[in-house]
Parts: sequence; C-alpha cells; structure tokens
Amino acid sequence: MAARLKDLESEIRELEVIADKAMAEVKAEYQEEINELFLKKEAVQNKLLKIREVTGNAWEDMKAGVEMSWEAFQDSVKSELKNKK
Repeated sequence: MAARLKDLESEIRELEVIADKAMAEVKAEYQEEINELFLKKEAVQNKLLKIREVTGNAWEDMKAGVEMSWEAFQDSVKSELKNKK
C-alpha cells in the first residue's frame, strides 16, 4: 500500500506540473486578449482626441467613426468577460 500511495503521489505531482503549464498557457492567452483590448481602447481614445480638433462636417464623420469604434470595443470587452466566466 505504501508503494502504491507513493506511485499515486508521483502521478499527482505530474498532474500539478500539467496544471501549472496549463495555467501559464491560459494566463498568456488572457494577457494577449487583454493587450488587444487595451489597443482597441487606445484607438478609441485617439479618435476622441482627434474629434476635439475638427469642426463642421468633418466632426460628424469623426463622430460616427468614434461611435463605431466604441461599440466594437465595448462588444469585445463584454464578450471576453462573458467567455471567461
């Protein structure tokens, strides 16, 4: 029994190593997705800064572009949160 317990403990340790690797891979995947979300956020911020500089009809065009970017960004964040829960 003692020998079997030792073998099982060894297998459990192997599972821990597999779990640690999986966690690292998942963490890396999450970080990549988070980085992409921050890039989308930065793009929306840049469009908002540009919209402050324009006037007239150009403002309306910029506003529409910012609204589309915002919706895409918001959908991405919500989708990531939903997939991770």
